[in-house]
Amino acid sequence: MADLKQFAEQLVNLTVKEVNDLATILKDEYGIEPAAAAVVMSGGGDAAAAEEQTEFTVVLKEAGASKLAVVKAVKELTGLGLKEAKDLVDSAPSNIKEGITKDEAEGLKKSLEDAGAVVELK
Repeated sequence: MADLKQFAEQLVNLTVKEVNDLATILKDEYGIEPAAAAVVMSGGGDAAAAEEQTEFTVVLKEAGASKLAVVKAVKELTGLGLKEAKDLVDSAPSNIKEGITKDEAEGLKKSLEDAGAVVELK
């Protein structure tokens, strides 16, 4: 049992390169496709430092109770015409803006939520 604990500790402490090498050995020499390699990698200290997202998409999930206010907000925030804004709201879930900064996305989200919409950032 102590050997298994020691082995488990060694696996958890592998670097990303060592996990990739292990996956290659398992695949090439033993014919095992290691689906759990991603789980081991996410537990390691080196792999845990994921890149921070820099571009966001504001997604209108639904207009909510006050659809007219949401259409007006979408029109104002996007610069679309009234018909285009209404069509965008009617086709929810739909992307309002894509590839924007976190601050801009949070501002748009707050404005749309204040108008009554259900919004998500991706």
